[in-house]
Amino acid sequence: MKVVTLPDGHVWLRLTRPHYVDAFDTTFAAARGGRWNPPGSWPTLYVNENLLTVHAQLRHMFTGRGIEPDDLDDDAPIRLAACTLPSRQRVVDAVSEQGLDDVGLPLTYPIGVDGTVVEHGVTQSIGIEAHGDGFRGVWCRSAAGVGNELAWFPSSRSAARPVWDRALPLGEWRHAVSLAELAEPA
Repeated sequence: MKVVTLPDGHVWLRLTRPHYVDAFDTTFAAARGGRWNPPGSWPTLYVNENLLTVHAQLRHMFTGRGIEPDDLDDDAPIRLAACTLPSRQRVVDAVSEQGLDDVGLPLTYPIGVDGTVVEHGVTQSIGIEAHGDGFRGVWCRSAAGVGNELAWFPSSRSAARPVWDRALPLGEWRHAVSLAELAEPA
């Protein structure tokens, strides 16, 4: 597996809901599983690398529902939270061609050679190996088709550190293209 060290201080983004007590809670993904961790496994935090990926993920959430994100009101129940992670986080690379090849994913990932999205069972087995080898997660191409995401496996001594005091309502970030456009929330 090709391993990379995440840049210290990078701001990671996460779509959340207003009723979430902690936007960076990892217990749901530990219980239910996700793309890179199986159900009943370990705490995992799924975050986006940048706003481009967040916007793609938001569009992906509404695929096949007959509405577009621009149809939503500014106060729709979707929020944006931001965090940084502890320094020197070593993760498996599932972004670069070498990284994808090393973990046995096609260079077309997240799309498989058959033209469909690579199944969770395939990616979960990679996550199991990465977690078992002590890596802090998998940096991967987004299943939304644009940008990159991170499936972060925090240790028992580490936590995501919120960047803002609150998650931003949709109306405060939906048209932003850079974090510099998002002032510290009041």
